[in-house]
Amino acid sequence: MEHHHRSDTLDRRSMMRLVGSASGIGYAANMNQINAFAQDALNDQLRASGKRVILLWLAGGASQLETWDPKPGRPTGGPFAQIQTSIPGIGISELMPKMSTRLGETAIIRSLNTKIADHGTAYELMDKGRVNEAGVDFPHLGAILARELGNIESKVPDYVSMYTSTEGRRKGSAGFLGGRYNPMFLTDAMMPENIQRLEAITDTDHRDRAELLDQLSKIYARHHSHPSFEGHHSAYGRVRGLMASDYLFDIERESETVRNQYGPTQFGQQCLVARRLVEAGVPFVKVARAWWDSHGQNFETHQELCADLDHCMSTLLDDLKDRGLLESTLVISLGEFGRTPSINGSLGRDHFASAWSCTLSGCGIQGGTVHGKTDQDGNTVVEGEMNAGDLYATIFAALGIDHTKEYMLGSRPIPIADFDSTPCYPILT
Repeated sequence: MEHHHRSDTLDRRSMMRLVGSASGIGYAANMNQINAFAQDALNDQLRASGKRVILLWLAGGASQLETWDPKPGRPTGGPFAQIQTSIPGIGISELMPKMSTRLGETAIIRSLNTKIADHGTAYELMDKGRVNEAGVDFPHLGAILARELGNIESKVPDYVSMYTSTEGRRKGSAGFLGGRYNPMFLTDAMMPENIQRLEAITDTDHRDRAELLDQLSKIYARHHSHPSFEGHHSAYGRVRGLMASDYLFDIERESETVRNQYGPTQFGQQCLVARRLVEAGVPFVKVARAWWDSHGQNFETHQELCADLDHCMSTLLDDLKDRGLLESTLVISLGEFGRTPSINGSLGRDHFASAWSCTLSGCGIQGGTVHGKTDQDGNTVVEGEMNAGDLYATIFAALGIDHTKEYMLGSRPIPIADFDSTPCYPILT
Protein backbone atom coordinates (compact mmCIF):
# COMPACT_ATOMS: atom_id res chain seq x y z
CA MET A 1 0.00 0.00 0.00
CA GLU A 2 1.28 3.42 -0.91
CA HIS A 3 1.43 5.92 1.93
CA HIS A 4 1.09 9.63 1.20
CA HIS A 5 2.98 11.83 3.60
CA ARG A 6 2.36 15.53 4.13
CA SER A 7 5.71 16.33 2.55
CA ASP A 8 4.61 14.63 -0.69
CA THR A 9 1.36 16.42 -1.34
CA LEU A 10 -0.62 19.55 -0.61
CA ASP A 11 -3.20 18.90 2.05
CA ARG A 12 -6.81 19.71 1.18
CA ARG A 13 -6.94 22.81 3.36
CA SER A 14 -3.85 24.30 1.71
CA MET A 15 -5.26 23.61 -1.73
CA MET A 16 -8.51 25.30 -0.79
CA ARG A 17 -6.61 28.38 0.36
CA LEU A 18 -4.75 28.51 -2.92
CA VAL A 19 -7.92 28.07 -4.93
CA GLY A 20 -9.47 30.82 -2.84
CA SER A 21 -6.55 33.11 -3.70
CA ALA A 22 -7.07 32.45 -7.36
CA SER A 23 -10.81 32.90 -7.44
CA GLY A 24 -11.57 35.15 -4.47
CA ILE A 25 -13.68 33.69 -1.69
CA GLY A 26 -15.09 30.77 -3.66
CA TYR A 27 -14.71 28.63 -6.67
CA ALA A 28 -16.78 30.85 -8.90
CA ALA A 29 -18.96 33.91 -9.05
CA ASN A 30 -22.59 33.45 -9.89
CA MET A 31 -22.28 35.54 -12.98
CA ASN A 32 -25.82 34.72 -14.13
CA GLN A 33 -27.09 37.69 -12.12
CA ILE A 34 -24.73 40.22 -13.66
CA ASN A 35 -24.80 41.40 -17.26
CA ALA A 36 -23.00 44.38 -18.76
CA PHE A 37 -24.84 46.56 -21.24
CA ALA A 38 -21.59 47.35 -23.08
CA GLN A 39 -21.04 45.66 -26.40
CA ASP A 40 -18.75 42.64 -26.51
CA ALA A 41 -16.53 44.37 -29.04
CA LEU A 42 -15.92 47.23 -26.62
CA ASN A 43 -15.09 44.80 -23.82
CA ASP A 44 -12.61 43.01 -26.07
CA GLN A 45 -11.02 46.32 -27.00
CA LEU A 46 -10.65 47.33 -23.38
CA ARG A 47 -9.16 44.00 -22.37
CA ALA A 48 -6.70 44.19 -25.25
CA SER A 49 -5.61 47.70 -24.26
CA GLY A 50 -3.22 46.46 -21.59
CA LYS A 51 -4.13 49.23 -19.17
CA ARG A 52 -3.21 48.67 -15.54
CA VAL A 53 -3.64 50.43 -12.18
CA ILE A 54 -1.46 50.69 -9.07
CA LEU A 55 -3.18 52.18 -6.03
CA LEU A 56 -0.89 53.61 -3.36
CA TRP A 57 -3.26 53.50 -0.40
CA LEU A 58 -2.35 55.96 2.39
CA ALA A 59 -4.07 54.12 5.21
CA GLY A 60 -5.40 56.26 8.01
CA GLY A 61 -5.60 59.49 6.02
CA ALA A 62 -2.54 61.53 5.00
CA SER A 63 -2.46 65.27 5.57
CA GLN A 64 -2.97 67.30 2.43
CA LEU A 65 -1.19 70.21 4.10
CA GLU A 66 2.01 68.18 4.53
CA THR A 67 1.81 66.77 0.99
CA TRP A 68 -0.09 68.28 -1.95
CA ASP A 69 -1.80 71.44 -0.65
CA PRO A 70 0.45 73.29 1.83
CA LYS A 71 -0.58 76.54 3.46
CA PRO A 72 2.74 78.15 4.48
CA GLY A 73 2.56 81.13 6.79
CA ARG A 74 -1.05 80.51 7.76
CA PRO A 75 -2.21 79.49 11.27
CA THR A 76 -3.10 76.11 9.81
CA GLY A 77 0.12 75.71 7.86
CA GLY A 78 2.37 73.94 10.34
CA PRO A 79 6.16 74.14 10.45
CA PHE A 80 7.02 72.98 6.93
CA ALA A 81 7.69 75.19 3.93
CA GLN A 82 6.30 75.03 0.43
CA ILE A 83 8.73 74.24 -2.38
CA GLN A 84 8.46 75.13 -6.04
CA THR A 85 7.87 72.17 -8.32
CA SER A 86 8.90 71.49 -11.91
CA ILE A 87 5.59 73.02 -12.94
CA PRO A 88 5.70 76.86 -12.86
CA GLY A 89 3.42 78.32 -10.22
CA ILE A 90 2.77 75.01 -8.46
CA GLY A 91 4.16 74.33 -5.00
CA ILE A 92 3.90 71.33 -2.70
CA SER A 93 5.21 70.52 0.76
CA GLU A 94 8.95 70.45 1.30
CA LEU A 95 8.44 66.92 2.64
CA MET A 96 7.97 65.80 -0.99
CA PRO A 97 11.15 67.04 -2.72
CA LYS A 98 11.53 64.14 -5.17
CA MET A 99 7.94 64.31 -6.33
CA SER A 100 8.30 68.08 -6.76
CA THR A 101 10.54 67.35 -9.77
CA ARG A 102 8.27 64.66 -11.23
CA LEU A 103 4.91 66.30 -11.65
CA GLY A 104 5.12 66.20 -15.44
CA GLU A 105 3.13 62.95 -15.42
CA THR A 106 1.01 63.74 -12.34
CA ALA A 107 -2.22 65.62 -11.74
CA ILE A 108 -2.99 66.87 -8.24
CA ILE A 109 -6.62 67.06 -7.16
CA ARG A 110 -6.97 69.51 -4.26
CA SER A 111 -10.75 69.69 -4.04
CA LEU A 112 -12.13 66.43 -2.69
CA ASN A 113 -15.14 66.90 -0.46
CA THR A 114 -16.32 63.45 0.56
CA LYS A 115 -18.03 64.52 3.79
CA ILE A 116 -17.51 61.26 5.73
CA ALA A 117 -14.71 61.37 8.29
CA ASP A 118 -14.83 58.11 10.24
CA HIS A 119 -12.40 55.39 9.21
CA GLY A 120 -14.85 52.55 8.57
CA THR A 121 -17.44 54.30 6.43
CA ALA A 122 -14.88 56.57 4.76
CA TYR A 123 -12.83 53.53 3.80
CA GLU A 124 -15.92 51.96 2.25
CA LEU A 125 -16.73 55.19 0.41
CA MET A 126 -13.28 55.63 -1.10
CA ASP A 127 -12.86 51.89 -1.73
CA LYS A 128 -16.17 51.65 -3.63
CA GLY A 129 -16.97 55.19 -4.72
CA ARG A 130 -20.19 55.05 -2.68
CA VAL A 131 -21.43 53.46 0.52
CA ASN A 132 -23.41 50.24 0.58
CA GLU A 133 -27.17 50.31 0.53
CA ALA A 134 -29.57 47.92 2.20
CA GLY A 135 -29.38 44.67 0.29
CA VAL A 136 -26.65 45.88 -2.07
CA ASP A 137 -22.94 45.20 -1.49
CA PHE A 138 -21.20 47.34 -4.10
CA PRO A 139 -17.93 46.13 -5.63
CA HIS A 140 -14.74 47.94 -4.78
CA LEU A 141 -12.53 49.70 -7.32
CA GLY A 142 -10.11 46.81 -7.72
CA ALA A 143 -12.91 44.37 -8.45
CA ILE A 144 -14.49 46.63 -11.06
CA LEU A 145 -11.19 47.20 -12.82
CA ALA A 146 -10.27 43.53 -12.62
CA ARG A 147 -13.52 42.78 -14.43
CA GLU A 148 -13.18 45.59 -16.96
CA LEU A 149 -9.45 45.31 -17.69
CA GLY A 150 -8.76 41.66 -16.93
CA ASN A 151 -8.60 38.79 -19.37
CA ILE A 152 -10.89 35.91 -18.47
CA GLU A 153 -8.25 33.46 -19.73
CA SER A 154 -5.40 35.07 -17.80
CA LYS A 155 -3.43 32.87 -15.43
CA VAL A 156 -2.06 35.78 -13.41
CA PRO A 157 -4.30 37.21 -10.67
CA ASP A 158 -6.69 40.01 -11.58
CA TYR A 159 -6.15 41.93 -8.35
CA VAL A 160 -3.42 41.72 -5.72
CA SER A 161 -3.68 43.55 -2.40
CA MET A 162 -0.43 43.96 -0.46
CA TYR A 163 -0.35 43.61 3.31
CA THR A 164 0.99 46.14 5.79
CA SER A 165 2.34 45.34 9.22
CA THR A 166 0.39 48.13 10.90
CA GLU A 167 -2.89 48.61 9.06
CA GLY A 168 -4.24 45.33 10.39
CA ARG A 169 -7.22 45.19 8.03
CA ARG A 170 -8.17 42.79 5.29
CA LYS A 171 -10.70 44.92 3.52
CA GLY A 172 -12.00 44.91 0.01
CA SER A 173 -14.82 42.91 -1.45
CA ALA A 174 -16.02 42.30 -4.97
CA GLY A 175 -19.55 42.66 -3.63
CA PHE A 176 -22.22 41.60 -6.09
CA LEU A 177 -19.58 40.90 -8.78
CA GLY A 178 -18.81 37.72 -6.87
CA GLY A 179 -15.77 35.88 -5.61
CA ARG A 180 -14.13 35.66 -9.04
CA TYR A 181 -13.04 39.30 -8.64
CA ASN A 182 -12.04 39.33 -5.00
CA PRO A 183 -8.40 40.26 -4.42
CA MET A 184 -5.53 37.94 -3.70
CA PHE A 185 -4.57 39.14 -0.22
CA LEU A 186 -0.92 38.98 0.73
CA THR A 187 -1.35 39.23 4.48
CA ASP A 188 1.93 37.95 5.91
CA ALA A 189 4.53 38.04 3.15
CA MET A 190 5.00 39.14 -0.44
CA MET A 191 4.90 35.52 -1.66
CA PRO A 192 1.37 34.02 -1.69
CA GLU A 193 0.82 30.95 0.47
CA ASN A 194 1.14 27.52 -1.17
CA ILE A 195 1.98 28.98 -4.56
CA GLN A 196 5.30 27.17 -4.95
CA ARG A 197 5.54 23.56 -6.01
CA LEU A 198 6.76 21.26 -3.25
CA GLU A 199 10.26 19.97 -3.87
CA ALA A 200 8.99 16.39 -3.37
CA ILE A 201 6.82 16.78 -6.51
CA THR A 202 8.75 16.76 -9.77
CA ASP A 203 7.88 18.92 -12.77
CA THR A 204 6.83 15.77 -14.60
CA ASP A 205 4.51 14.69 -11.78
CA HIS A 206 3.06 18.19 -11.62
CA ARG A 207 2.30 18.19 -15.36
CA ASP A 208 0.90 14.65 -15.25
CA ARG A 209 -1.47 15.56 -12.45
CA ALA A 210 -2.64 18.64 -14.35
CA GLU A 211 -3.27 16.59 -17.49
CA LEU A 212 -5.19 13.96 -15.52
CA LEU A 213 -7.35 16.65 -13.93
CA ASP A 214 -8.08 18.14 -17.36
CA GLN A 215 -9.08 14.75 -18.75
CA LEU A 216 -11.36 13.97 -15.82
CA SER A 217 -12.89 17.43 -16.02
CA LYS A 218 -13.64 17.03 -19.73
CA ILE A 219 -15.30 13.66 -19.12
CA TYR A 220 -17.41 15.15 -16.33
CA ALA A 221 -18.30 18.21 -18.39
CA ARG A 222 -19.72 16.06 -21.21
CA HIS A 223 -22.40 14.79 -18.85
CA HIS A 224 -22.88 17.75 -16.50
CA SER A 225 -23.23 21.48 -17.07
CA HIS A 226 -23.39 23.89 -14.18
CA PRO A 227 -21.81 27.32 -13.49
CA SER A 228 -20.28 26.06 -10.23
CA PHE A 229 -18.39 23.30 -12.04
CA GLU A 230 -17.16 25.68 -14.71
CA GLY A 231 -15.96 28.09 -12.04
CA HIS A 232 -14.34 25.25 -10.11
CA HIS A 233 -12.43 24.11 -13.19
CA SER A 234 -11.45 27.69 -14.05
CA ALA A 235 -10.17 28.25 -10.51
CA TYR A 236 -7.91 25.21 -10.69
CA GLY A 237 -6.61 26.41 -14.03
CA ARG A 238 -5.77 29.74 -12.44
CA VAL A 239 -4.03 27.94 -9.58
CA ARG A 240 -1.71 26.26 -12.03
CA GLY A 241 -1.10 29.60 -13.70
CA LEU A 242 -0.32 31.21 -10.37
CA MET A 243 2.11 28.47 -9.48
CA ALA A 244 3.93 29.15 -12.75
CA SER A 245 3.97 32.88 -11.90
CA ASP A 246 5.56 32.69 -8.45
CA TYR A 247 8.64 34.48 -9.77
CA LEU A 248 6.59 37.69 -10.11
CA PHE A 249 6.51 38.03 -6.33
CA ASP A 250 10.26 37.43 -5.91
CA ILE A 251 12.20 40.70 -5.94
CA GLU A 252 15.46 38.77 -5.76
CA ARG A 253 14.93 38.27 -9.48
CA GLU A 254 15.57 41.98 -9.89
CA SER A 255 19.07 43.39 -10.14
CA GLU A 256 20.69 44.76 -7.02
CA THR A 257 20.64 48.17 -8.66
CA VAL A 258 16.86 48.12 -9.07
CA ARG A 259 16.29 46.78 -5.55
CA ASN A 260 18.48 49.54 -4.14
CA GLN A 261 16.54 52.15 -6.08
CA TYR A 262 13.31 51.13 -4.37
CA GLY A 263 15.04 50.80 -1.02
CA PRO A 264 14.73 48.46 1.96
CA THR A 265 11.37 49.56 3.36
CA GLN A 266 8.35 47.31 3.14
CA PHE A 267 6.53 49.94 1.09
CA GLY A 268 9.41 50.20 -1.36
CA GLN A 269 9.72 46.47 -1.82
CA GLN A 270 5.98 46.10 -2.34
CA CYS A 271 6.03 48.90 -4.92
CA LEU A 272 8.68 46.89 -6.76
CA VAL A 273 6.46 43.79 -6.66
CA ALA A 274 3.59 45.95 -7.92
CA ARG A 275 5.67 47.02 -10.91
CA ARG A 276 6.56 43.40 -11.63
CA LEU A 277 2.90 42.40 -11.45
CA VAL A 278 1.53 45.09 -13.77
CA GLU A 279 4.37 44.43 -16.19
CA ALA A 280 3.18 40.80 -16.33
CA GLY A 281 -0.42 41.86 -16.97
CA VAL A 282 -2.07 42.07 -13.54
CA PRO A 283 -4.81 44.72 -13.98
CA PHE A 284 -4.94 46.09 -10.42
CA VAL A 285 -2.46 46.14 -7.55
CA LYS A 286 -3.00 47.85 -4.21
CA VAL A 287 -0.02 48.77 -2.04
CA ALA A 288 -0.83 50.25 1.37
CA ARG A 289 1.38 52.50 3.49
CA ALA A 290 0.22 52.89 7.08
CA TRP A 291 -0.39 54.55 9.51
CA TRP A 292 -1.16 58.20 8.73
CA ASP A 293 -3.77 58.68 11.48
CA SER A 294 -1.81 61.43 13.23
CA HIS A 295 -4.08 62.78 15.98
CA GLY A 296 -0.89 63.49 17.90
CA GLN A 297 2.59 64.43 16.71
CA ASN A 298 1.35 64.96 13.18
CA PHE A 299 4.50 66.66 12.00
CA GLU A 300 6.94 64.02 13.23
CA THR A 301 4.68 61.30 11.78
CA HIS A 302 4.56 62.98 8.39
CA GLN A 303 8.29 63.58 8.28
CA GLU A 304 8.78 59.82 8.41
CA LEU A 305 5.88 58.71 6.23
CA CYS A 306 6.25 61.41 3.58
CA ALA A 307 9.92 60.51 3.15
CA ASP A 308 8.89 56.92 2.37
CA LEU A 309 6.01 57.98 0.10
CA ASP A 310 8.12 60.57 -1.72
CA HIS A 311 10.95 58.14 -2.40
CA CYS A 312 8.85 55.10 -3.33
CA MET A 313 6.31 56.96 -5.45
CA SER A 314 8.97 58.83 -7.41
CA THR A 315 11.01 55.63 -7.91
CA LEU A 316 7.92 53.76 -9.09
CA LEU A 317 6.99 56.48 -11.58
CA ASP A 318 10.58 56.64 -12.89
CA ASP A 319 10.74 52.86 -13.25
CA LEU A 320 7.39 52.63 -15.05
CA LYS A 321 8.38 55.47 -17.37
CA ASP A 322 11.79 53.97 -18.16
CA ARG A 323 10.13 50.67 -19.06
CA GLY A 324 7.51 52.28 -21.26
CA LEU A 325 4.74 51.26 -18.86
CA LEU A 326 3.61 54.61 -17.44
CA GLU A 327 1.58 55.51 -20.51
CA SER A 328 -0.57 52.43 -19.90
CA THR A 329 -0.42 52.34 -16.07
CA LEU A 330 -2.45 54.66 -13.86
CA VAL A 331 -0.86 55.31 -10.45
CA ILE A 332 -3.22 56.65 -7.79
CA SER A 333 -2.26 57.99 -4.36
CA LEU A 334 -5.29 58.12 -2.08
CA GLY A 335 -6.50 57.56 1.47
CA GLU A 336 -9.89 57.53 3.13
CA PHE A 337 -9.77 61.28 3.91
CA GLY A 338 -7.34 64.07 4.82
CA ARG A 339 -6.42 65.84 8.04
CA THR A 340 -7.90 68.92 9.68
CA PRO A 341 -6.35 72.31 8.90
CA SER A 342 -6.66 73.09 12.60
CA ILE A 343 -3.91 71.76 14.84
CA ASN A 344 -5.08 70.16 18.09
CA GLY A 345 -3.53 70.35 21.56
CA SER A 346 -1.41 67.25 20.89
CA LEU A 347 0.14 68.91 17.85
CA GLY A 348 -1.91 66.58 15.68
CA ARG A 349 -4.45 66.86 12.93
CA ASP A 350 -7.75 65.01 13.16
CA HIS A 351 -9.99 63.39 10.52
CA PHE A 352 -11.09 65.75 7.75
CA ALA A 353 -13.12 65.00 4.64
CA SER A 354 -14.28 68.47 3.54
CA ALA A 355 -11.27 69.68 1.53
CA TRP A 356 -8.46 67.25 0.82
CA SER A 357 -6.19 65.94 -1.91
CA CYS A 358 -5.14 62.95 -4.02
CA THR A 359 -3.03 62.41 -7.14
CA LEU A 360 -3.34 60.58 -10.45
CA SER A 361 -0.30 59.83 -12.58
CA GLY A 362 0.35 58.24 -15.94
CA CYS A 363 -2.24 56.58 -18.16
CA GLY A 364 -4.84 58.98 -19.52
CA ILE A 365 -3.82 61.85 -17.22
CA GLN A 366 -2.77 65.34 -18.27
CA GLY A 367 0.38 65.67 -16.21
CA GLY A 368 1.59 68.90 -14.66
CA THR A 369 -1.92 69.98 -13.75
CA VAL A 370 -3.70 70.94 -10.54
CA HIS A 371 -7.45 70.72 -10.26
CA GLY A 372 -9.44 72.57 -7.65
CA LYS A 373 -8.58 75.01 -4.94
CA THR A 374 -9.12 75.38 -1.21
CA ASP A 375 -9.34 78.63 0.74
CA GLN A 376 -6.25 80.24 2.23
CA ASP A 377 -6.43 78.10 5.38
CA GLY A 378 -7.58 74.89 3.69
CA ASN A 379 -10.95 74.72 5.41
CA THR A 380 -13.23 74.60 2.38
CA VAL A 381 -13.16 73.92 -1.33
CA VAL A 382 -13.60 77.13 -3.30
CA GLU A 383 -13.09 75.79 -6.85
CA GLY A 384 -13.65 72.49 -8.63
CA GLU A 385 -15.28 70.46 -5.86
CA MET A 386 -15.28 66.68 -6.44
CA ASN A 387 -16.83 63.82 -4.50
CA ALA A 388 -15.94 60.13 -4.44
CA GLY A 389 -18.15 59.34 -7.42
CA ASP A 390 -16.53 62.09 -9.48
CA LEU A 391 -13.10 60.69 -8.66
CA TYR A 392 -14.17 57.21 -9.75
CA ALA A 393 -15.65 58.59 -12.96
CA THR A 394 -12.34 60.33 -13.63
CA ILE A 395 -10.38 57.12 -13.02
CA PHE A 396 -12.62 55.18 -15.38
CA ALA A 397 -12.38 57.89 -18.04
CA ALA A 398 -8.58 57.91 -17.80
CA LEU A 399 -8.62 54.17 -18.49
CA GLY A 400 -11.00 54.48 -21.43
CA ILE A 401 -13.96 52.98 -19.58
CA ASP A 402 -17.39 54.55 -19.93
CA HIS A 403 -18.21 55.78 -16.44
CA THR A 404 -21.94 55.46 -17.19
CA LYS A 405 -21.66 51.75 -17.96
CA GLU A 406 -24.12 49.70 -15.94
CA TYR A 407 -24.19 46.27 -14.37
CA MET A 408 -27.50 44.52 -13.82
CA LEU A 409 -28.15 43.21 -10.34
CA GLY A 410 -31.34 41.26 -10.90
CA SER A 411 -33.53 43.80 -12.66
CA ARG A 412 -31.74 46.80 -11.18
CA PRO A 413 -29.20 48.74 -13.29
CA ILE A 414 -26.19 49.96 -11.29
CA PRO A 415 -23.69 52.34 -12.94
CA ILE A 416 -20.03 51.62 -12.20
CA ALA A 417 -19.61 55.21 -10.99
CA ASP A 418 -22.26 56.57 -8.65
CA PHE A 419 -25.30 58.33 -10.08
CA ASP A 420 -24.67 61.91 -11.28
CA SER A 421 -20.88 61.46 -11.16
CA THR A 422 -18.84 63.55 -13.59
CA PRO A 423 -15.25 62.98 -14.73
CA CYS A 424 -12.76 65.77 -14.15
CA TYR A 425 -12.13 66.45 -17.83
CA PRO A 426 -9.44 69.17 -17.39
CA ILE A 427 -6.95 66.60 -16.08
CA LEU A 428 -7.68 64.01 -18.77
CA THR A 429 -5.73 63.74 -22.00
